[in-house]
Amino acid sequence: MQLPVEAKGLTEETSIAIAQQIQWAEVTLPTGTVMTSYVVGGEPSSESPSDAEPLLLLHGFDSSLFEFRRLLPQLVERIGGQRRVYAVDLAGFGFCDRTSDCFQTKKPTDTVNPDLIRQHLASFIEQVIDSPVILVGASMGGGVAIDLSVSHPEHVEKLVLIDAVGFAPAPVIGRFMFSPLDKWATSFLRNPGVRRKISENAYFDKSFVTPDAELCAALHLQMPNWQESLIAFTKSRGYGGLAQKIAQIDVETLVLWGRQDKILGIKDAPRFEETLPNGKLVWVEECGHVPHLEQAVMTAECIVSFL
Repeated sequence: MQLPVEAKGLTEETSIAIAQQIQWAEVTLPTGTVMTSYVVGGEPSSESPSDAEPLLLLHGFDSSLFEFRRLLPQLVERIGGQRRVYAVDLAGFGFCDRTSDCFQTKKPTDTVNPDLIRQHLASFIEQVIDSPVILVGASMGGGVAIDLSVSHPEHVEKLVLIDAVGFAPAPVIGRFMFSPLDKWATSFLRNPGVRRKISENAYFDKSFVTPDAELCAALHLQMPNWQESLIAFTKSRGYGGLAQKIAQIDVETLVLWGRQDKILGIKDAPRFEETLPNGKLVWVEECGHVPHLEQAVMTAECIVSFL
């Protein structure tokens, strides 16, 4: 496995660095294997406690581990030598292989859905990390983290949610994802102008929407079966309506939220703190939907303080 050739066009230091660090592991599921893309940094030193749980970073919808190109090195700088920091591509997203048996069924909704993503993530933790983790989920990745925390509490030591989905109902667009509308909708998402507008809405400071950032956000579109996987996930209706599961999370949870989030808004931020049995909300000022990209230093400091 390798990155699309377009990755040679990356220009920013953090983007080039994470591209060079990507590796693939064969993750085995009951329905087949998935060549899974991930990065890892901060190998603990011999003086560090052997039981220091690694961090595992989970990206958002139609995205990849490139989301953490700024946060991961900040975390490694602060805790490298004490614990490892992983970022992984979720099943059906990023640079994971979508051509294996796991994705070849007669019903598209039986392929990329929360069940497969949960099963794949649990298997990655068991087979690659081999340790409970501190989950850090951004946007849709927050929904994945919530789901795994309830379904596999043995894998999760603590939880960090960054502008996470959870309270909003499942999007109704999934009901209308039938041919040819499904292919039209995903082709619309492939349009550079559309993706640029989404990026601009995600940031408070629009200067972060650089050509390099746009390339990072679009590289995974070149992977085989990107469109089919995105259609399947959208038909599954994703991670809406997780309020009951949020209330069941008993691990210590940090909620980080951009004060100027225009993607999810800010109403759900205090709801997380009120609903989580052991949750704390920290606002990230002058920041939109992606604190891990727009305020990476502050985000890293908040996470390290939480640890």
